[in-house]
Amino acid sequence: MSSDNTSGGGYQRPFLKWAGNKYRLLTQIIQVLPQGKRLIEPFAGSAALFLNTEYERYLVNDINPDLIALYQILQQEGKDFIHYAGSFFTPRHNTPEAYYRLRTRFNTTDDSAEKAALFVYLNRHGYNGLCRYSASGVFNVPFGRYKRPYFPRKEMVAFHLKARRAKFTCLDFRKVFARARHGTVVYADPPYVPLSGTARFTHYSGHSFGPEEQEALSQNAERLAKRGIPVLISNHDTPSTRQAYRNAKLIGFSVTRFISCKGDQRAPVNEVLALFT
Repeated sequence: MSSDNTSGGGYQRPFLKWAGNKYRLLTQIIQVLPQGKRLIEPFAGSAALFLNTEYERYLVNDINPDLIALYQILQQEGKDFIHYAGSFFTPRHNTPEAYYRLRTRFNTTDDSAEKAALFVYLNRHGYNGLCRYSASGVFNVPFGRYKRPYFPRKEMVAFHLKARRAKFTCLDFRKVFARARHGTVVYADPPYVPLSGTARFTHYSGHSFGPEEQEALSQNAERLAKRGIPVLISNHDTPSTRQAYRNAKLIGFSVTRFISCKGDQRAPVNEVLALFT
């Protein structure tokens, strides 16, 4: 999915740009998503679904510790943190020199609030809104060269208000599935199965997510479904995913997606929702 979240039918936008975010697919997902008291998201990313559903409680998880630390600080500190994060959105900070200085600061600071604020800054000033780390865990996205990066103040306020109902965790998805109880609904949006050998997204925040993890995900979904806990999974619609989700109800659809950094180059891609009940 494109990290550009500029359309969607009146839904609340996430405050972060995020590759694979589900803002554009909210209508399809919400139509299928079962009712329940609590929603668990093991792969929350930008938390678009969390922001646009109405459950009593939420468990919002992601394996990226910087992302979850940001969510926790925004949850706890609200407007004070939003004001602090906004202080980095000035013309003097929108230069290559300032960007790389602040990127280095992000990679070295022990101040959790500063690191969280810089995560927002890097997300909006970095190239294409990417979140990418080196093998040693260093954030290494280059400068994006945007004329006037948008500071998502209203979106951050909305997230803070919704976060009163949420618990944010940074755990392996298997541990998150183990926390599901009766009355829970799980929506899993894992790193997608690659469509080709050159279009791979199997590493996220330094963690591998290959065929074994994909299979473990479907097995965990089946186990929860047998206990009466529904699980909905998103993925590319491929022979391997249809085989992995063979015991689920499958809903396939086509998505228009950016196929390069140029906005005028788009291509339809087939995706699938697998509902385990």
